Amino acid sequence: MLEWLNPVKGFGVTFHTMFKKVPTIEYPEEPRPTAPRFHGRHQLNRWPDGLEKCIGCELCAWACPADAIYVEGADNTEEERYSPGERYGRVYQINYLRCILCGLCVEACPTRALTMTNEYELADDNRESLIWTKEQLVAPLREGMEAPPHPMRLGDTEEDYYRLGRDNGRSAENDSEAVQ
Repeated sequence: MLEWLNPVKGFGVTFHTMFKKVPTIEYPEEPRPTAPRFHGRHQLNRWPDGLEKCIGCELCAWACPADAIYVEGADNTEEERYSPGERYGRVYQINYLRCILCGLCVEACPTRALTMTNEYELADDNRESLIWTKEQLVAPLREGMEAPPHPMRLGDTEEDYYRLGRDNGRSAENDSEAVQ
């Protein structure tokens, strides 16, 4: 009956939005903050003494639905120790051309070695530079950390390292004093 009004209503919506003031986003000059749990670039973490948390188990690669992660593990020796466990990730690559930033790799990591930062500017015009290697992904050394390979500094066994992470740095001596 009044079907001829439908195009008029559509033009009304168009004119209404044409003259509405919209705030301008100055993105490249002023990057916007991300949400606290934003899934951005990956990072391989370290223990407080500088050893790597990655044990080369390849669970992150198995969990990745886009097949974007490649891990090759190797055995630690007493002369060359890169992680507190028996193994470490000798080769670690993430192909950001395939990665969908879903976070399933982070969930699969048993040692919390892999996390995601809030960095989101990953675009590049070179395909080869979007395949990130271990050297690009590993967290930088902070004050008090020593570059691996080196002996374990936080305890004699890998269990000491895992207890350190669970107990927030408290030692077994402090726990026995707290019980008494």
